[in-house]
Amino acid sequence: MRPFRYRKPSLKTALGITKAKKRIKRKTGITAATRPLRAASNAKRRMKRKVGYYSAPAKMFRAKKPPTPLGCLLPMVIAILILIVIVL
Repeated sequence: MRPFRYRKPSLKTALGITKAKKRIKRKTGITAATRPLRAASNAKRRMKRKVGYYSAPAKMFRAKKPPTPLGCLLPMVIAILILIVIVL
């Protein structure tokens, strides 16, 4: 995991559910069959990438807050430390 993330990963991503679903879709051929349907959105995303829409400064400007160190791990660590302090 990268030390600074733009967005925290979802619970499904952290558990690996998303990766497993993608693997199944690739093996069954669903991804290849639906490729023509994604052509328009892929072209739109390529255009945004060329313009710089996904660059780090642009993402930070849209988010209006700095990236969180360690992504979603920092809030989890803080919550665990608070629980330990409360128990002790």
